[in-house]
Amino acid sequence: MMTWIENIGEWMSRNPAIEQLINILLVILFSYIAYVITRKIILKLLGLLAEKTQNKYDDIILIKKVTKKGAFIPSLLIINFFSYLVPPVAVLIQRIAIALIFIIVLTTISAFLHAVNKIYTKNKQFEGRSIKGYVQTVVLIIYIMGGLVLIGIFSGQSPLVLFSGIGALMAVLLLIFRDTILSFVASIQITSNDLMRLGDWIEAPAFKADGDVIDIALHTIKVQNWDKTITVIPTHKLIDASFKNWRGMKDCGGRRIKRSIFIDLSSIRFCDEIMIKKFEKIELLKGYIKKKTAEIEQYNREKSIGMSSKVNGRRLTNLGTFRAYISAYLRSHEKIKQDLTFLIRQLQPGPTGLPLEIYVFTNDTVWANYEAIQSDIFDHLLAVVKEFDLKVFQYSTDPPGVTTGNGPRG
Repeated sequence: MMTWIENIGEWMSRNPAIEQLINILLVILFSYIAYVITRKIILKLLGLLAEKTQNKYDDIILIKKVTKKGAFIPSLLIINFFSYLVPPVAVLIQRIAIALIFIIVLTTISAFLHAVNKIYTKNKQFEGRSIKGYVQTVVLIIYIMGGLVLIGIFSGQSPLVLFSGIGALMAVLLLIFRDTILSFVASIQITSNDLMRLGDWIEAPAFKADGDVIDIALHTIKVQNWDKTITVIPTHKLIDASFKNWRGMKDCGGRRIKRSIFIDLSSIRFCDEIMIKKFEKIELLKGYIKKKTAEIEQYNREKSIGMSSKVNGRRLTNLGTFRAYISAYLRSHEKIKQDLTFLIRQLQPGPTGLPLEIYVFTNDTVWANYEAIQSDIFDHLLAVVKEFDLKVFQYSTDPPGVTTGNGPRG
């Protein structure tokens, strides 16, 4: 047996090329075995252990392939250690192996940071506050520094020498990474001032964006519009422009109704006894009519005002009574938020009549529900306005010269 081995050794010494080939094959074989052991046994055991733990964070790290990338490191270490067996290219093999190990370390750190970001987003304590921009910034810095180290590995120079000369390239780097730097500063402003969170409804007219924020990254912010299209906005440009965040509306629990009913000016008049008696039959106005008529009578009596003319003294008007009805109706409405601004006011009269503006807040901020509440309210008000002998203004659709039941209209 020993003689056979010695004969093989002598034969290989007489054939150095074959000896090197065999050595290379053995190194490849051992490195592959190391990879299989690491990937199929060690990492598999780690995965099983992670599944048995109640902590979900280790599962996320495994999903992000943080540990799987390290399966190549033992193989590369073996290749680096036995590179002397191939003297002509030993230095090149060592540098390639070290560079690959370093690249794996960089990508592993990057994967770990993205796993941390995913863990952060799943924490309800930080819901809506994105750190994705910061993670991407750190990863970018790591890759830049790693690139300089890789250059040092292949050039044979110390990375410190390259770092010392980076000042000369600073102007070029600032030009190349201008948008990145601006986006990073914008991300800091967004986070520190709490300008925007994931899930916020924003309006950015400059970018024709109107919808929910679905992603806040270093360079871009994604907004899913109400028509389900997605608008991608550069982070720094969104800060430079103006945008509206509707989060305050959701936080206060009320959504504003700001809409007017345009009253025909010719239908506004003083209330006579018949109208007052009709209004007294309206449940929401009983208290108001009783209180207001007593107040007016007392005022006119104290001032000794003669009531022979409608112009003299104080009198109820159908418009004022209608305003009182709207107020009472909305005060009793279960969908109106009573602790926020509540106004029923007149605006400046114009060619379209007198705008009677309703300025209140609903207690339901969901868009569909809000629109339904608003529609129900104005359905009712437009239907009852005639009960106050008022008319809603609208342009005539009759051609000029056509006579209707109310006379000619142009």
